[in-house]
Amino acid sequence: MIKVIQPGLQTTVQDHGRIGYYEVGMPPSGAMDKYSYTAANILVGNDENAAALEITYMGPVLEFHQDAVIALTGGEIPPKVNGQPVPMWETLAVKAGDQLSFDFVKQGARVYLAVAGGIDVPLIMDSRSTYTLCGIGGLDGRPLQAGDELKIGYEVKHQVKIGTRIQDELIPTFSKTNEIRVVVGLCSYRLTEESKERFFSIDWTVTPEANRVGYRFKGERLNFVEREQPFGAGSNPSNVVDLGYPIGSIQVPDGVEPIALLNDAVTGGGYATICTIISTDLNKMAQIKTNEKVRFVAVSIEEALQARKEYKDKVAQMKQQLQLS
Repeated sequence: MIKVIQPGLQTTVQDHGRIGYYEVGMPPSGAMDKYSYTAANILVGNDENAAALEITYMGPVLEFHQDAVIALTGGEIPPKVNGQPVPMWETLAVKAGDQLSFDFVKQGARVYLAVAGGIDVPLIMDSRSTYTLCGIGGLDGRPLQAGDELKIGYEVKHQVKIGTRIQDELIPTFSKTNEIRVVVGLCSYRLTEESKERFFSIDWTVTPEANRVGYRFKGERLNFVEREQPFGAGSNPSNVVDLGYPIGSIQVPDGVEPIALLNDAVTGGGYATICTIISTDLNKMAQIKTNEKVRFVAVSIEEALQARKEYKDKVAQMKQQLQLS
């Protein structure tokens, strides 16, 4: 069992996500940086879909009430056990009575804590992920609070030797300036050609409105092609007849401050969505903080699929290194 002494800014239980319910309005939730989340589970010998903790910006203080094997991956929020620094991206052993805490964030935005056996919370719609807007999943459908107690599961696929470390070339680096690849489409035709060009040629700044629902960006106003609004669309030029929002899709309400819709976003609405972040770069998006810069880069479907293949190859390399394939 793990006791929460301090909860941190927002610490939630997440797994791979609540897949298969988008059509009924339920977003997937799940780990925002799936690469780091998957690496953490691999390092402790878990199934790749085991529930872990997603820690945002400011880490919690957790007290272990039993011996455990853990791994910490993701952004650089330096972890400490009993006040002593411990490495990230490595298999660690903790003893009953040990306290895990964190220093201030240095790079990235989110850390993943996996425990051998997984975090044991109920399955809701085939997932243990927390979706706070509806208050379901995880621990009572909310971020952790002081005094919470988390049970550790028993299902471990592989025993991993303490001190096992992910190869340096497979550990991502995080920057204050980022290129995020997108596939142009859905309602991009609604933007003027000049605004479409500007969208891809300026650096956008992440505003304080950046969370699991979405990231809002500040830059300049984008303009829409004038038209007579069709029946069912709102009066604003950025309105369209309601449509589905893919995870990672970028909408531009009133042409001001684009919003990238992420894991906990609503599944549809009436704003024009001009492009969609490719799946692999959602991991990078999850590690970007307020006031950091983003430049969007248009890629083809073929390039997006190649990026996905490279992602899968990296995960396979991790498993091969740990002889888990």
